[in-house]
Amino acid sequence: MGKRKQDGDESDSGSSDVSFVDVDFDFFDPNPSVDYHALKRLLSQLFSRDAASLHLPALADLILAQPTVGTTIKTDGLQSDPYAILTVLNMHVHQAHPSIAALAAYFLEKTEIADPPFHAALRALFAGADTHVGLVLCERLVNMPVQTVPPMYRMLSDEIKWALADSEPYTFTHLLFVSRVYHLSPAEEEALANRAPSHRSSKSKKQKGTQPPVQTAPADGVYPFHPEDVCIQEHALHALSYPFSSSPEPREPDAFGLDVRGRAMLVEAGRWESLVARMSEVYV
Repeated sequence: MGKRKQDGDESDSGSSDVSFVDVDFDFFDPNPSVDYHALKRLLSQLFSRDAASLHLPALADLILAQPTVGTTIKTDGLQSDPYAILTVLNMHVHQAHPSIAALAAYFLEKTEIADPPFHAALRALFAGADTHVGLVLCERLVNMPVQTVPPMYRMLSDEIKWALADSEPYTFTHLLFVSRVYHLSPAEEEALANRAPSHRSSKSKKQKGTQPPVQTAPADGVYPFHPEDVCIQEHALHALSYPFSSSPEPREPDAFGLDVRGRAMLVEAGRWESLVARMSEVYV
């Protein structure tokens, strides 16, 4: 089902050797007849080297089994592959599903040593009869602009309300967000800083809305792939970046590549509306 269209904003970078292309982004419900393989690829990107142990084909099927909750973004119509996905799954209702069971065990294992308070919170939530955790899965191709994210979250808010009006199980006490980060060594940070432009061109187009949070170099060298993670962390009870369980392929010290890691963030459901509003203010 088509939802909405968003025009990609063509902007002047102030540099004659950089060009921008206008793209129309169309928002659709997940389409079980078309989206399975592309969705599985996006999930594999999200969970990276640990994807093989998490039953992602079954997870893709579960997402597509609730096509009225969640949004995909496409550029070539309903029958094309999605470039992005946002959805939420009830981990209590689906606790026996192989992918949800594997993910619950995965996050408990990741937090047990690295963040005991986070681990204790998850263990209590997963065991509670009256606590329902919504697993928020959001992933997109690397060249997708962050400005496409707030509309998806606003749509998800509406879809949850409509589902609740139909007595569907989308009442959550907490939300568990999954994301990706990368780690830079001090030498890599220095090299990146040396390549960064010293100033912005006076021709740069001013952006509408609130300015995104200014990100200084993190002490741990961990950076988000998704800029909106900054907003999510502002609202989170717990947040943890963790190395993947599967070892990366060995590479030479001067070879190109990123040290990719996972991230989990736990947010109280009562802060959901504030989080969505904050994203909408920042990423216009």
